[in-house]
Amino acid sequence: VVNLGQIKDNWDLSVLRATSVVRFLTEGEKIENSRITATGKGEYQPIEQGSTPDIRSKNRRIEIVLSPKLDELYNLIK
Repeated sequence: VVNLGQIKDNWDLSVLRATSVVRFLTEGEKIENSRITATGKGEYQPIEQGSTPDIRSKNRRIEIVLSPKLDELYNLIK
């Protein structure tokens, strides 16, 4: 459990959100923790610029990027 009083800015909050998703996937869904990484972007990569509640809601998101194991991909190509 995180003390939310220690969150300094949107970047901190973004990292905490990403970490909670990674914990769910590694602990709950048993995905190997060596295959997943949490990153937080904060306000640095918004979908839309602006400060309306709707835009802020769109920018408050989790993105999951799937990357193949490159060595396995190379073996398939051979």
